[in-house]
Amino acid sequence: MNITREKVVSTLIKDKRVPQLETASAFASTNIALCKYWGKRDIELNLPMTSSLSVSMGELGASTKISLSGTEEIWLNGEAVSTNTLFYQRLIEFFDLFRPTADTKFKIETDTNIPVAAGLASSACGFAATVKALDKLFAWEQSDSHLSILARLGSGSACRSIYDGFVLWNAGIAKDGMDSYAEDLEYVWPELRVGILLVDSKQKSISSRDAMQATVETCPYYKLWPETVNKAIKVVDEALEQRDFWALGTTAEANSLAMHALMLATTPPIIYSQGGTLELMQKVWRLRAEGLPVFFTQDAGPNLKLLFLQKDEEKLKEQFAQMRVVAPFAKVKESTHV
Repeated sequence: MNITREKVVSTLIKDKRVPQLETASAFASTNIALCKYWGKRDIELNLPMTSSLSVSMGELGASTKISLSGTEEIWLNGEAVSTNTLFYQRLIEFFDLFRPTADTKFKIETDTNIPVAAGLASSACGFAATVKALDKLFAWEQSDSHLSILARLGSGSACRSIYDGFVLWNAGIAKDGMDSYAEDLEYVWPELRVGILLVDSKQKSISSRDAMQATVETCPYYKLWPETVNKAIKVVDEALEQRDFWALGTTAEANSLAMHALMLATTPPIIYSQGGTLELMQKVWRLRAEGLPVFFTQDAGPNLKLLFLQKDEEKLKEQFAQMRVVAPFAKVKESTHV
């Protein structure tokens, strides 16, 4: 018997289905996977084939406000979302998991400072912010690990956006997914920088959800992916502990390229890269060959994220004038280093 999302929600929140506030708000950072999540062992519960490891993006993310309302409304960046869009339907299905009665209606207002559905994990921060706001609205007082599970039901990578900094999403083995949640790795690296290079901010032609399922079902090389990711996570975890930037960068870049290679070998092929993406990759490789330590990672979209250290920030700004720089640990004081 398959375990449903409704069963998981009931197990966690039990009888806490009466809103305790009229409105509640929360913010969640988007996250960038350094060791990728690609492929599900359970589509209903968004359970991954492998663990994954990410870094949050500080001030970049989503703010969500949820209010009790006489009518169901969803607003995104100040504009009403049409009821016939996938965005609306997907979010309403998620809220149905928590709705105390069929007559309970919500006004959901989300504002993001990143492009939506462009490979920058907008759904991750969106669902994480939503779950954090629901936790306040209903006074669930759930632990971060439980909030991570609830966010995962909306979007797999959302479980990592419950936290800041470096985060590990444990794949788990349980059928109900209660052991598949994210945890804070507690490593702090204030000098680390992430540079966002936008190639195309328009909505991608195929969603991550559909793309990864097609990869699992048709790519003949997918069977090699779990071992590839598990090895990468071990290397990155050690690199974070030792502040070994070269090991972090080479492993993250190789893991990203491996994921896209799987998609290229999918039937039909899935190619998120555009001409501008490849030009940027080649420029990164050239700069690195010239002695500038910079690496890239690419998620399910044409845009790149560069990994580099604070000491090289000005040099890279000269090379990539439109790059948006993020300091994931900008709010962390020197005294908290580990």
